[in-house]
Amino acid sequence: MTNIFLVGAGGFIGSILRYLVSGWVQQSAKTLDFPYGTLAVNVIGCFVIGFLAQLAETRGFFTSESRLFVFVGILGGFTTFSSFGNETLNLARDSLMMNALANIGANVIIGLLAVWLGRTVSYLIWR
Repeated sequence: MTNIFLVGAGGFIGSILRYLVSGWVQQSAKTLDFPYGTLAVNVIGCFVIGFLAQLAETRGFFTSESRLFVFVGILGGFTTFSSFGNETLNLARDSLMMNALANIGANVIIGLLAVWLGRTVSYLIWR
C-alpha cells in the first residue's frame, strides 16, 4: 500500500508540473501550430530521467521507494515519454538493438493507431 501511495503522490505532483510547464511553454510560443508544450515536457522529462537514472545506477542515489516516487510517480505523471526513452536506451545499451527498435516502432505506430481507433469508436458510438 505504501508503494501505491508513493506513486500516486508523485503522479499528483508530476501531473501538476506537466500542466504548468506545458501551458507556460505553449503560451510563450504564442502559436497553436505546433504542440511546443508537449514537446517541452517530453524533452525535459527525458533529460531528467536520464540524469537521475545515471545517478541511481552508478551512485546508488535512490532507494527503491524513492525511485517509485520520482521515476514512476513524478516523472510518470510529468510524461511517460521519459520512461519510454529510458527503457529504449537501456535496451540499446544492453545490445538489444532489435528490441530497442521494436519498442520505438511499436510505441509510435501502435500508439497512433490506438488514438485513431479510439476516435473512430467514439465517433461511431456518439455520432
